[in-house]
Amino acid sequence: MDGASELRIGILGAARIAPTALIRPSRQVGGACVVAVAARDVERARAFALKHGIPRVHPSYEALISDPEIDAIYNPLPNGLHGEWTIRALRQGKHVLCEKPMASNAAEAERMAEIAGETGRFLIEAFHWRYHPLAARMKEIVDGGSLGRVEHIEAHLCVPLIRPGDIRFRFDLAGGATMDLGCYAINVVRFLAGAEPEVTRAEARLSSPQVDRWMSADLRFPDGRTGRITCSLFSSVLVRASARVRGDQGEMAVLNPIAPHLYHRLKLRGPRGTRTERIPGRASYTHQLEAFVKLLRDGTPMVTDARDAIANMRVIDAVYQKAGLPLRPVTTLAPSA
Repeated sequence: MDGASELRIGILGAARIAPTALIRPSRQVGGACVVAVAARDVERARAFALKHGIPRVHPSYEALISDPEIDAIYNPLPNGLHGEWTIRALRQGKHVLCEKPMASNAAEAERMAEIAGETGRFLIEAFHWRYHPLAARMKEIVDGGSLGRVEHIEAHLCVPLIRPGDIRFRFDLAGGATMDLGCYAINVVRFLAGAEPEVTRAEARLSSPQVDRWMSADLRFPDGRTGRITCSLFSSVLVRASARVRGDQGEMAVLNPIAPHLYHRLKLRGPRGTRTERIPGRASYTHQLEAFVKLLRDGTPMVTDARDAIANMRVIDAVYQKAGLPLRPVTTLAPSA
């Protein structure tokens, strides 16, 4: 992709997240456009394309990723289908922006990264929150010493009951609270720590055998810092989305680090008192798409690359193992799916 060309993106599936995560941002970011969509139900794809002004509808996922006029694929399919269709897209010469979590487990993430390397294509995990200026400000505070020696980092992401039968509760599609929401909490803690943790304890509450609706896990970093993540798809509170860092000289508490463009608050408490900050920025998805365009245009690195995705998946796997649950399985579809 050169500086004069436009990044042409195809969407795998008529997912509910796609308008927010890609379609609307593409209308605000110069150099990117959504040109095609495919869904397992072609009539659904046609309705989706008509509603969102997408010019082309392909009859299958395979047809979409084979389209020579598409440069990159956005993959918002269910968790268990991320690996299969991302690998197929990479092998068709497409760059991939894949929704989180990137894979069903760390071994699959490693395989996806291997294929990206072999094909010379970029593979990015869509942790959009990392591209909002709030994330950089959080990291600046933690690393800048104003909290003193950091002792503990925690993150919470809990939402109320989702509808029965939701695919996020399906084990065969790599479902579970830790996959859907805990991946964010783990990503927050890893990012702020700047290191990879050991999982020392994990406790799950299940929606069905092998599928967690709630998870809490304790972490320990090599230098002695501790961490904790809590996530729930069946929360007793309306919503809880937060991060907290405690040091020996102060504390940082952040409300809603995951979707800061909707609302957020960063509160710092220290020897000189307490202050509150709001960090300006556009929608985190818009910042993410800008970064994706820059990556493909001039090679500017993105922080949520395949290497980071593998590290995040390793922690997810360790949480499940410590909780006594199996790793999420890899899903393989027939070529005609």
